[in-house]
Amino acid sequence: MAVVQDLGRFSVEEHNRMLRQAQKEEEEVTFEEVVEAQSQVVSGIKYYMKISATQGGDGGDSRIFESVVVVKPWLRSKQLLNFAPYIIFGKLKCRLKTSLSKL
Repeated sequence: MAVVQDLGRFSVEEHNRMLRQAQKEEEEVTFEEVVEAQSQVVSGIKYYMKISATQGGDGGDSRIFESVVVVKPWLRSKQLLNFAPYIIFGKLKCRLKTSLSKL
């Protein structure tokens, strides 16, 4: 679905923009593709995505990141709520949450 891939790309771009704005020394992320997505109707549409991306330029390894975006089409609005690495240890899933308000 092209809409979901576009939202994944938006998530990565917005995450990188916030890193630059906060002058964080964390490496930027390069979008590859959305590998899983779900949506939920709220006051808009909330998309929960798992995004394959590289971190650290062209030589970086592919990693999975979790992203949450709310879209309000009638306002032409997209807002990134969360973007964080998604780590799986065996059968235990751990989420490293990054508070976007701290960036």
